[in-house]
Amino acid sequence: MELLRIAAGDGRLTADELDERLEAALTARTQRELTVLTADLPAAPGSGLDLAAVPPKDVVRIVRHGGNARSLGQWAVPKRMEIEVKGGNVRLDFSEAVITSPVLQVEVDVRGGSFRIITRPGVVVDADDVEMFGGSVKIHTLEGPQPPTILRVQISGQVRGGNLRVRPPRPPRRSFWQWLLRKPRPAVPAGGPAVRP
Repeated sequence: MELLRIAAGDGRLTADELDERLEAALTARTQRELTVLTADLPAAPGSGLDLAAVPPKDVVRIVRHGGNARSLGQWAVPKRMEIEVKGGNVRLDFSEAVITSPVLQVEVDVRGGSFRIITRPGVVVDADDVEMFGGSVKIHTLEGPQPPTILRVQISGQVRGGNLRVRPPRPPRRSFWQWLLRKPRPAVPAGGPAVRP
């Protein structure tokens, strides 16, 4: 709905088209029905690179020895990742990631560093094939009924003296004034996962 409002503000939709599409968005029951509502819109002016037009890499290799690496925002998820962390930190945030295939194979070698994954509804992480040697693996999942799985992340490899953490995104924080006035936390924006067919 936010994408439709932005498109109308940019002049890419008329007021009638906006009303029609907003009504369809409110009654949509599947991700595919929502995707159709924005698929034909021209790109926003100044939006730069279109991720849908860029094919994802088959393999992404990340090596960190004492440094940090982060995949945030709308990054294209490859089919396979090889991650080596020695005294550094690697974070993969799937909150806005563009899902390009149903399975992501991740081979890890964590030694004295940390590897963190931020999931979202529909992203399931399986770390049963990870060997532990003095480190820790913690997987926190969302409570309640789960939506259909859009991505299964299968992690294998070794953790030696480091840690592997998987958690859902945290809710937005309250400002100081919201906290002081005891107002509830801001609502999480209603946006469907970015899934590329």
